Amino acid sequence: MKRFMLTSVFIPCLLLLSGCTSSLMQKSALNNLTIPTAKSESAQIVFMRPSSFGGAIQSSVFDLKQNENKLADDIFIGIVSANTKVLYQAEPGFHLFMVIGENADFMQAHLQAGKTYYALVTPRMGWWKARFSLKPLHRSDLLSGDFKDWFESTDWYENTNASRQWSVDNWESVQDKKQEYLGKWGNKSESEKDELTLKESDGQ
Repeated sequence: MKRFMLTSVFIPCLLLLSGCTSSLMQKSALNNLTIPTAKSESAQIVFMRPSSFGGAIQSSVFDLKQNENKLADDIFIGIVSANTKVLYQAEPGFHLFMVIGENADFMQAHLQAGKTYYALVTPRMGWWKARFSLKPLHRSDLLSGDFKDWFESTDWYENTNASRQWSVDNWESVQDKKQEYLGKWGNKSESEKDELTLKESDGQ
């Protein structure tokens, strides 16, 4: 009975974000090979998901605010489907980003104004559906052939009113998952967190 109840709760959420590319997002007018120039007063970060593994399950990405008394101040960045990339304009300084799937996972970033940064949304098999992690791409990664393949094989997508409404409708469950997994993030060692951190020098 308990397993049936869990499945009943899970299925509507899964159906809402099913399909290889989320119907809640729309394809951007940007050329897939184009890297927009960052504005001088802000930084930007590109979240890419070049892997088609777990393609039927979507991953949503958030910019978390550190004031736990103002959870609604967290920013919904977008739904990153398989073979897509999403551009996010961010304030310079420290950020804690979160990706949501079956789990929640986190990545730190120190962003410098006028620079562009990159991170991978990486899927892996979970218990009910795909789990996701955020992998920071460092300057050395940006010079690799893999990076060129990842960038060219993903399409630019952007938010719509429907995707923003999804984030509003699911805000409570997102916050619940955030709180559940923040404790695990807090238990990581400083060296582990450092491996999951974008440095200012990683920007282009």
